[in-house]
Amino acid sequence: MLSLVCTALDPWQTDAHDQLPVGPLGARARARTEVTAAIKDAARRRLAAEGAARLSLRAVARELGMVSSALYRYFPSRDDLLTALITDAYDSLGEAAETAHARVADAASLRRWTAVCEAVRHWALAHPHEYALIYGTPVPGYSAPDATVPAASRVGLLLLGVARDAHERGELTAPPLPPELAPEADRMAADLAPGLPPAAMPSLIAAWAQLFGLVGFELFGQFERVVEAREEFFRHAAVRLGRAAGLTGEDT
Repeated sequence: MLSLVCTALDPWQTDAHDQLPVGPLGARARARTEVTAAIKDAARRRLAAEGAARLSLRAVARELGMVSSALYRYFPSRDDLLTALITDAYDSLGEAAETAHARVADAASLRRWTAVCEAVRHWALAHPHEYALIYGTPVPGYSAPDATVPAASRVGLLLLGVARDAHERGELTAPPLPPELAPEADRMAADLAPGLPPAAMPSLIAAWAQLFGLVGFELFGQFERVVEAREEFFRHAAVRLGRAAGLTGEDT
């Protein structure tokens, strides 16, 4: 069926006609959306089976019963397909974290922080290959373009937003800052979180990095025969990260 749809779309996908219809999605636009989704789903299966380094458009095309030339009309290169998968993964993770945060939006800042951290872990455990794509070993020969930055920033900005609200509520105490780090802290605050005290920024950035380190250790097997009560351990660690970043108040 997919190959029939691709064949039907071929004339529309030429340089002269490669434009979406104006107004509601027409049949061709819907078909293009469906084929694009099918390509990405097949690519995710290839990631799970062989890893990102071995992803190829030809292998994806074979799995879908498409000719390679048809697939290239959707994704001109492997890097374009990787970029789409990476952006989707970051957006899916960001949406999961934002949804979890929305459920506790009226809670104390430390509870909100912990909810975001736990959502990151739960998403990673449910999507291990996509997590590996965005936080695992870099893909040889691939460099993510700037277009991925907004999606990649969603969790970090959400955590900074929690900290900013905590500061406004009087629930943030900036940890001591070495004088030699003050210029960098000023830059971080100006670039990433205007409204937050610069002294809080290094600890917040460190906590963000440690969050993904904790998740990665669990996901990639580093806790085997070390940590058995994984969920309880992670929650304790997430609370400690929040407190180390200066958040005060209750975590429940």
